[in-house]
Amino acid sequence: MPRLEDPLDIGGLTLPNRLYRAPLLECAGNEDDAVETLVSDLEPAAASGAGLVCQGATIVRGEGGCAAPGMTRVHDPDFVAELSELTDAVHAHGSTIAIQLEHGGLRSMETWHAGYRAANPGLQQLAVSRPPWPLRLLDALGFLSYDARVLSTDDVYELAADFGRSAAYAVDAGYDAIHLAGANMGIVQQFLSPFYNRRSDEFEDGVRFLELVHDEIRERAGDVPLMTKVPAETEAPPFVRNRLSAVDAVRICERLDEMGYDALVPVNASVFWDMSIVRGEFPTRAWRDERYREGYAEAFGGRTRAALVELGNWVESLAYDFEPAWNAELCRAVRERVDVPVLAEGGIRERGQMDRLLGRDCDAVGMARPFYAEPELPARLLDGATRETRVVCESCNNCAVPQATGEPGICRTPPVLRRVGGLRKSGAYERNDPSRPE
Repeated sequence: MPRLEDPLDIGGLTLPNRLYRAPLLECAGNEDDAVETLVSDLEPAAASGAGLVCQGATIVRGEGGCAAPGMTRVHDPDFVAELSELTDAVHAHGSTIAIQLEHGGLRSMETWHAGYRAANPGLQQLAVSRPPWPLRLLDALGFLSYDARVLSTDDVYELAADFGRSAAYAVDAGYDAIHLAGANMGIVQQFLSPFYNRRSDEFEDGVRFLELVHDEIRERAGDVPLMTKVPAETEAPPFVRNRLSAVDAVRICERLDEMGYDALVPVNASVFWDMSIVRGEFPTRAWRDERYREGYAEAFGGRTRAALVELGNWVESLAYDFEPAWNAELCRAVRERVDVPVLAEGGIRERGQMDRLLGRDCDAVGMARPFYAEPELPARLLDGATRETRVVCESCNNCAVPQATGEPGICRTPPVLRRVGGLRKSGAYERNDPSRPE
């Protein structure tokens, strides 16, 4: 069985080990301090030993498509060129870096963020097909707002070209790999999902869109390692009949392997933006914090509607309780059928669990939210860590909810922060970094 410390080859790129920082929302935007913010957020993972650092979802167009405030856009080659400061910082520690590319489609802020809609009244969502009836119902009730533009066949080709262009800019800036945001209800999942995709052209088969994106990236960015998330919509509510099953997800992965994708990240998902993505406790502290009340009201269209969203979040927390390594079984099913590395994330929290997953369910393990609490987490999990070594993250989700208001993703739970402080004081995050002089 491989060890967490063992190297891994992904499309010719050698990761120094099999622990990676999964994509997270950095909330860096594109302002003057964006690069500095990204370096501050991502370099600690590399300095503490992560084999791969994945920058969170970035948007391939200059207008629309952001699923949350503060997302970074990578449509402008001049801006992306400045990100070489980030890639250089990661490489200086002997690590590698991937950039995740995305467009939100129907999940974009122009759908759900009331303040953003008011400020951008003419902005339409991009849609694979007409929004499904549950979303149209929420529109009629005033919780969402749809003015969707269904993509023509030519529009789809142009969108794929945008992914290719952004990938090329990223490679020129020193990124080692391209990671597509294929789940979390973004535009790629919307192409793959029968819940969203009711087209009658060549993209009726949603994998065709991923094939086109692959070809655009290969033509414009060369043989850069290319990976994507692949969703199984196993967590969708029972009334959703048209969905991707686990069997469907495995078949999609087989096709992507044949197509030339270099790594796959299978995930169990819903067809909605819900807590199946961030399972765990109801984030009481974040919802009740007075500092964010006005931001919630602006985002959701008033205090009453914000209270209803909070209630819905509580109901979801009951339906999607935390489950250790919740994607492991799906990853194992994919790994048995493909020849490329399979990456697992979702609910992975301790070293012993990682050791059990590697070689059986996956080839590398990643974490996301735990890095909000411990930016230098790899230092505790690599090189001599015991099987009982565990992250301090409690999956309480107090880090995530304020992001709807534009707040950064940071740990906000005092007991967790106190424990991090104690670990830092004890030297738990110190390691022999080859980039530092003796």
